[in-house]
Amino acid sequence: MTELVDLSVPVETGMPVYPGDPEVSIGPALTVARDGVNVLAVHMGSQSGTHVDAPFHFGDALPTLDDLPLDRFAGPATVVDARGLAPRSGIAAAAFGGVRAGTIVLVATGWSAHWGTGAYLEHPYLSEEAAELLVERGVRTVGIDALSVDPTPATDFPAHRVLCGAHAVIAENLTGLDRLLLAQESGRPIEVSLFPIRLAGADGAPVRAVARLGQRVPQE
Repeated sequence: MTELVDLSVPVETGMPVYPGDPEVSIGPALTVARDGVNVLAVHMGSQSGTHVDAPFHFGDALPTLDDLPLDRFAGPATVVDARGLAPRSGIAAAAFGGVRAGTIVLVATGWSAHWGTGAYLEHPYLSEEAAELLVERGVRTVGIDALSVDPTPATDFPAHRVLCGAHAVIAENLTGLDRLLLAQESGRPIEVSLFPIRLAGADGAPVRAVARLGQRVPQE
């Protein structure tokens, strides 16, 4: 049997955001009691919650969200185990030796366990060399279970600049990657969907990230 796994954090008022980004506020705009229907008013930034970055996030001349092909947001996934690292440490290129073109690479740091706490800002991040290796391998979609693929806060954004410069998609604030690692270790194929809200000309947008775990592949 296949299994669906939600890789998204809930969107709610006061949720964590990248320092300086718009705060998230959600509340009733219309109610059944007063207006006959329930409708929420939603205020949030394009980089809120589980989201994807378009290359345009780091360059005005780079592709916006709606310039990118849809296959950049879904496909077979490889999960890289980067758990156990010290806070604010870089993930070396050696961790990505087995990745290949045509796959979505998801980086499991384990930092989603700190969601909603101050420690969430102290996440591990991709080294510039790791980002360069991923681009060289032909990977064009990279996700991480942390606030950013670069340190937070950052004075520069080397991993973002390398990936965005290659027209790659970056997914951040994923959760639940531990379950995907277990599935991968047991030989179950993984497909991931990261389709964003269709915001015209956007630098990024929230997503409902979902993984489909297939049946275990028999060993020959």
